[in-house]
Amino acid sequence: MSTPDHLDDILYPPIDPYETGTLLVGDGNRVYWEQSGNPDGKPVVFLHGGPGGGTAPWHRRFFDPEAYRIVLVDQRGCGRSTPHAADPAVQLRFNTTWHLVADLELLRRNLGIETWQVFGGSWGSTLALAYAQAHPTAVSELVLRGVFTLRRHELEWFYEGGAAVVFPDLWEEFIAPIPLLERSRMIEAYHRRLVDPDPAVHVPAAVAWTRWEAETVTLRPDPEHVADATETERATAFARIENHYFLNGGWLREGQLIDGAAALRGIPGVIVQGRYDMCTPFMTAWDLHRAWPGSDLVVVPDAGHSAAEPGIARALRDATDRFARRPSR
Repeated sequence: MSTPDHLDDILYPPIDPYETGTLLVGDGNRVYWEQSGNPDGKPVVFLHGGPGGGTAPWHRRFFDPEAYRIVLVDQRGCGRSTPHAADPAVQLRFNTTWHLVADLELLRRNLGIETWQVFGGSWGSTLALAYAQAHPTAVSELVLRGVFTLRRHELEWFYEGGAAVVFPDLWEEFIAPIPLLERSRMIEAYHRRLVDPDPAVHVPAAVAWTRWEAETVTLRPDPEHVADATETERATAFARIENHYFLNGGWLREGQLIDGAAALRGIPGVIVQGRYDMCTPFMTAWDLHRAWPGSDLVVVPDAGHSAAEPGIARALRDATDRFARRPSR
């Protein structure tokens, strides 16, 4: 995915990686990683959303390339990591929050990084919080966007009918592939179709699942983003991985990441939240901010969920600029 044109005056200029590789993380998985920017700069790792979204070249542009050593990583099963979850034969039982946390720590050690800034949005904020709470001494700062912690009411808001009060037309499209008697448990109903080996079953389900999110993450309609997100292979991996995580509550205790926020004491952080985020509503960012001593909350008044919205992108760049030359702990 190329950089949205409207962000060219907000983000740093495009750059290419100076190093790429794959890391063998176990269970037959190879995780793609890359480094760009300044090899001697402040390390930062970008955690993409989904889960299952993958990284894109424009994600490098949130960081000053003269100040930062920028690490992008495609999480298990998506992006350029292998095996790819678009293949229905790929098993996801070794793809959990805690596998991804372990993968990040293995990558950090293999790259010889002592501490790094952790930058994550949407699901990436979930993973960033889980990682930082498990390995607080490895984290210099946190920059989070559209905070999501997989509490039951967060999942029910978006996948079990809450957001339908705002998007009844789009919700009708989302529930259309599911028979009436199964609509009381949409995540489970979609799971049955997404694990079906028949492409005639799992592909339409994956596209419908992905379209619902793609059409609701921006304040204003973005047909280009929807078309990109719903490309068959990408949508299949995205929907299979995301649904797998949501069905299992992210392998987190209810409220674990908010309850554990005290572990972040001493880690500077910025939370960027769109006021009209329909995917991960403001309530979760607010709960985290109240539970995390020393966090700064930036509310963008005219934005939804997407990092590609101008106000969100500008606030994220401001946050990384703020920390660019701050000494790592």
